[in-house]
Amino acid sequence: MKPPPVFPSFLVVASLLSCAVAYAADWTNPILPKRADPHVFLHSDGYYYMAATVPEYDRIELRRAKTIGGLSKASPETVWRKHDKGAMGAHIWAPEIHHIDGRWYLYFTAAPAEHVWDIRPHVMECAGPNPLTGKWIEKGKIKLAWESFSLDATTFSYKGTRYYVWTQRGAPPYDGTNIYIAKMDSPTSITGEPVMLTHPEYDWENRGHRVNEGPAVLIRHGKVFMTYSASATDANYCLGMLTADADADLLDPKSWSKSRKPVLKTSRENSQFGTGHNCFTTTPDGKTDIIFYHARSYEHIDGEPLYNHDRATRAQLVKWAADGTPVFGEPVPDGPYELP
Repeated sequence: MKPPPVFPSFLVVASLLSCAVAYAADWTNPILPKRADPHVFLHSDGYYYMAATVPEYDRIELRRAKTIGGLSKASPETVWRKHDKGAMGAHIWAPEIHHIDGRWYLYFTAAPAEHVWDIRPHVMECAGPNPLTGKWIEKGKIKLAWESFSLDATTFSYKGTRYYVWTQRGAPPYDGTNIYIAKMDSPTSITGEPVMLTHPEYDWENRGHRVNEGPAVLIRHGKVFMTYSASATDANYCLGMLTADADADLLDPKSWSKSRKPVLKTSRENSQFGTGHNCFTTTPDGKTDIIFYHARSYEHIDGEPLYNHDRATRAQLVKWAADGTPVFGEPVPDGPYELP
């Protein structure tokens, strides 16, 4: 009888290293060019599902991949297009994809074709297992407590309660765009009185425009963190953050503390400008937190920044301070990105 083959130890080590490198060097920034306001959802089926604002502001497309890097190569599927006239006919912005109670939901911003700045939050529903191929049903506007410019909605569930968080213009002196929260009584409607959590007050929130928008929620280490974007969508665009304790009443503004400085902002050294409108996900094993955001690779823009197409999707590791607070650091330069 021949003895079993003995593989050189260096081959085992090399194999392990190749697997580690394949996992670590999972993506290259930018992940997708000309895609702003990224939202990435890691589903229980092992796929990352991604939505983002397209430059034409005219449709919602989805893509999916088993890795973050795979999103760069995944074929986009247009699941819905704006109406030629009437409601949902213009400014299709910031779609977010969520899976709630066995169904898919797309929360997005839209305006009537005839009144393109009457921007409001909308929602669609899909009962199929694959949102790229399933049928999407328009559920209309999310009815808010008052009518005004409103956008950038997200949702999260915490301790058995689902919340809706969005951006809306209030009455003077809060007539910039502010961030509000309310309970949801279904995935398509809110209940109770909305509560304003933050409004533009610091200098870095008032450059170009008075803006707090694009909330995103991360729950870790006994705390609820809510990032948001501030200022105009040029190189001044940056992220601020609110923090609440895990046992706090999330509908009480006093439960939230606000960062006095941006937590992620432009880095001229790394050629990253206008970092903002983020979301959070994890590595496939759920152990490492990742922040997605958009940025440009240059500072100066000709014309209105809102119609500049060069905001691109990027991602990097979320680090953690000793007190359990997320540390985003500098936006990383373009190129291959390796997790530690």
